[in-house]
Amino acid sequence: MIFPLRRYGVFDIVYIQKRMKKNTLFFIIGLVLGPITADAATCSVANLRRCLDSACAIGISSNPAARCQYCGQAAAGGIPKSTLKNTSLPSKNTLSDKELKNAPTDSPGARYVWATTECIKKNAGCTPDDVTDVYDELISASCRAAGISASIDKTLDKTHQGKTLSGCQTDIAICINDEKRCGADFAGCATDTLFDQYFAECGVESTGCGEFLGDIRTDIAAQRKTAAADMEKILADTVSGYQTNRAAKFTAAKNACADDAARQQCIQARCAQNMPNKCAPDFPSERAAATLLCKFHELACDRLTKGDI
Repeated sequence: MIFPLRRYGVFDIVYIQKRMKKNTLFFIIGLVLGPITADAATCSVANLRRCLDSACAIGISSNPAARCQYCGQAAAGGIPKSTLKNTSLPSKNTLSDKELKNAPTDSPGARYVWATTECIKKNAGCTPDDVTDVYDELISASCRAAGISASIDKTLDKTHQGKTLSGCQTDIAICINDEKRCGADFAGCATDTLFDQYFAECGVESTGCGEFLGDIRTDIAAQRKTAAADMEKILADTVSGYQTNRAAKFTAAKNACADDAARQQCIQARCAQNMPNKCAPDFPSERAAATLLCKFHELACDRLTKGDI
C-alpha cells in the first residue's frame, strides 16, 4: 500500500520507518490523524469584510449610502471625491491610503472589482464567491438607503422610452425642488449627502431619463452651488447693513454727547410732558426733577466716551 507522503511530516516518516513493526498501532493513529492536522487556509469573513469596507465604506458612519456610492451604482451620486481616505484602523488585512490611490474613482463597479481582487490577495483562503456572499447584500442595503435599488442602471435602461433631455430636466427639477426634498432655494439639501440621496430618488422616479442623469446632475449641482453662494452674499450684505447702521448710531450718539444736546432734549421733554408747570422759572424743583429723570444720559455718555460700549 502506498500512502501520500504530502500528508506527513519528515519526522512522521522516520518514526514510521523505524518502528513500523513494533508500533503498528501508532502508525494507524498517525494515518488517521494525519489529514486532520494538515494545514488548510480558511477565509476569515470578518477580515474580508473589513478589507472591502476600507475601499467601499469610507465615511459609512455619517453616510449610509457610502457602499452604494463607492462600489454600487453611479446613480447614487458617484464616488465622492472629497473623502477618498480610508477611515478604518490600518491592518495587514485592509487597504491603506497609499493602496487606495490606485483604486478606480470613475466607476463604482470597477472599484468593486478592484477591491475584490486586492482583498483576496490580502486574505488567504478567500475567493470571489466569498466576496459575493459577504458583501453583495451590504451594497444592496446601502443602495436602498440611498433610495435606489442595486439594479438601478439596468432598470433605467429598460424603461428608457425616448424621453428628451429638456423633458427629463423638467421632471427632475420639479422633483428636486419639492419642499419635501431640496426646495426651490436648495435649503433642504445643504449637505452633499442629502443632495445625492434626493437626486437618486428623483432619478428613479423620472423613468426613461437614464442616459441624461449625469448631465442633469451636473447642471442641478451647479444651480445648488450658485444658490448657496447667493445665500451667503445675502447674509453677508445683511450683516454688513446692520453693522453700518450700528456704527452710524454710535457716531450720532457720541456727537449728541459732545454738545450735551441729547440730555437737554430729554430735560425739555420731561418738563413738557411730566411737570405741571412746565419747569417755569418760578418752579426750579420741577427742572431739578426733570434733570434727575434724564440722569441716564450722563451715564450713557460717560461709557461712550470711555469706550465701554
